[in-house]
Amino acid sequence: MKFASSPEGTNETFLLCRSEGRREKEQAILSRFITRLDTGLLKLKENAEKSKRPDRQKVERRIGRLLERNSRAASLFDVSVEERQTENGPRLAVTIRKQEERTEWALHTSGSYLLRTNWHGSDPKELWKLYIQLTQAEDAFRTTKSDLGLRPVYHHTAERTEAHILICFLALAMWRTLQQWMECAGLGTAPRKLVEEMREIRSLDVVLPAKDKKIRLRTVSAAPPELKILLQRLKLPLPNVPKVIGNVVPTFVV
Repeated sequence: MKFASSPEGTNETFLLCRSEGRREKEQAILSRFITRLDTGLLKLKENAEKSKRPDRQKVERRIGRLLERNSRAASLFDVSVEERQTENGPRLAVTIRKQEERTEWALHTSGSYLLRTNWHGSDPKELWKLYIQLTQAEDAFRTTKSDLGLRPVYHHTAERTEAHILICFLALAMWRTLQQWMECAGLGTAPRKLVEEMREIRSLDVVLPAKDKKIRLRTVSAAPPELKILLQRLKLPLPNVPKVIGNVVPTFVV
């Protein structure tokens, strides 16, 4: 952690964070893109230089698409296309140069993050915890779209905007509650994994027509053995017999 002055004249804190797990993951991803891009460029170079009817613009477009599909490693390669006259007519020459120093630096800095803040605390762990809380608040907006299935809505009034923020806050509160619940039960701190496992449970309403009314029975499917263990740790027993319920949507008489 280092203290420095910003261009505005205020004192700021810079904290360098490294994650071994994240480093290995990012290095594996970057290496995969480098290998994929290197193989694709070499194949494109071979085909372009063998072509008897060279089309420079077509080759450059193919190179552009290849770099776009592998954007993580695109800045590590310099590719140029030139048209040359040979004894057999015009030919294309594709030059591929891999920037070894930049590649080595990208792999070396994988899993490293630099936090910048105006907080003047002296404990790096406390600053990291505050940063994690910020990412969790931002994740609440993503939770409403991914886990809760709510799509973004363009609000035009203050009331609608405040309502949207309230829903995001409730999503964050529920997410944090589930996370702490799992942590107390010794199940880690990954609620999304638990939600994915819970999707294996299905409920079904069986409607039986009676003489004077309809009887609605709700049944719940049996959980897989692995999920049963999770539910037992969370002390969430599933109903093992059908339950009689009323109307899902009340009927009003006008």
